[in-house]
Amino acid sequence: MADPSDTLRVIPAIDALVHRCAVALPHASRPLLLEAIRDEVTRFRAAVRAGSAVDRQWFDGPGFVTAVCDALERVQRPRHEGVLNATGILLHTGLGRAPLCDEARAAVDGVARYAIVEVDPDSGERDEREVRIARLLCDLTGAEAATVVNNNAGATLLALSAMAAGREVVVSRGQLVEIGGGFRMPDVMAASGASMREVGTTNRTHRADYVGAINAATGMLLKVHPSNFRMIGFTTAPTLMDLVELGKSHGVPVGYDLGSGLLRAIDVSPLEDEPDVRSAVETGADLIWFSGDKLLCGPQAGILVGRKDAVAMARRHPLFRALRPGKLDLAALEATLLVYRAHPEGVPPLPLFQALALPQAELVAAAREFAARIERETAARVHVRETVGFLGSGSAPAREFPGVAVALNHAATTADAIAARLRAGRPRVHARIEADEVLLELRSIFPDQREVLATAVVAALRDLGGEQR
Repeated sequence: MADPSDTLRVIPAIDALVHRCAVALPHASRPLLLEAIRDEVTRFRAAVRAGSAVDRQWFDGPGFVTAVCDALERVQRPRHEGVLNATGILLHTGLGRAPLCDEARAAVDGVARYAIVEVDPDSGERDEREVRIARLLCDLTGAEAATVVNNNAGATLLALSAMAAGREVVVSRGQLVEIGGGFRMPDVMAASGASMREVGTTNRTHRADYVGAINAATGMLLKVHPSNFRMIGFTTAPTLMDLVELGKSHGVPVGYDLGSGLLRAIDVSPLEDEPDVRSAVETGADLIWFSGDKLLCGPQAGILVGRKDAVAMARRHPLFRALRPGKLDLAALEATLLVYRAHPEGVPPLPLFQALALPQAELVAAAREFAARIERETAARVHVRETVGFLGSGSAPAREFPGVAVALNHAATTADAIAARLRAGRPRVHARIEADEVLLELRSIFPDQREVLATAVVAALRDLGGEQR
């Protein structure tokens, strides 16, 4: 076996490689060219150290320049680009959570240059940037006032900082959640300057536990919707209405971190039992906050609604300016809320709800047609599987809905390698792997993307060995 150090010595100096590639690629930016060359040298070194077979003459032949061309394309390719989500997870945090409706996408494009943000469109005078959105939120939820920040973690920090800094916040032990990214309720409580007063046990908390904790230092009674888990069995917890009645009787404000942000009750599975904002507002809670990019179906945002004095306290806090959203999010959120206003009853025509409502029989038929094409045009082994889906992003945990996937593998390679090819394609395709098969879930693929997905899959598999059927 050749000594790896001997093979590594054949790597030319970086300056020599840059000179050679600059001659072959005269229009390439030198910094990008240098990055691409270093990327290819790093790949070569890794292959040698892993014991893989390498061509010692590779740097001298045309293959190296071709590889650098490919690397140049990779380093110039935007990281934030659209993908085809074939994972079956409809609110995929890694892929941007809720897909925006056409109206929101058009609104983002419309404000990409100059746009109305903090001026009154008629007078031209300075104005609040979220004033129209606040009115829409009040109309849609029945709240007295509303405002918007950049995400729900920010809304939580702002609400606690504005209303309970230096005071105690009473919260059930069963609601001390940790969400993605290590964001823990006890940590944000500490960051806000409030002191956490835990009551009850993990699985059972009673109204009397809150009563016993209220004292002169109490700044808020807090309810947290456990968005990313579900507790079953021997459990109990006071309702939001219970806490509101208790808060009123003791002169203590009540806050509710609703999290997933279902704006109103929606009769679509699996959302039948999900708490909604409108119902929460009707209890009289002082301040309610939730995400914009989950079940509301809008862009990333943290939305606060409730009583005028509570919202005003949040807006006056110094953190408010640090957490405010930009024009792109404001435009997308406003457009999404206008869809709700245009459809005050029933299921609004938003992509998430439309995907959930797709009949299983339609998906199965589409999957069979899709699978037949892959079998015709590649040597992959393909079959259709009915599956079980989950929403993702901590919404409606443990609530399932039916799905269907085109499952494939290939004798010439592994499922991981196929998935990597799909992610590297144009467009990028994100799928999932189960039992050494790549699963392409169709419920998270829009109907007008099915042909694009099929073409991308064929392109990723066509050059693999084997006889096409």
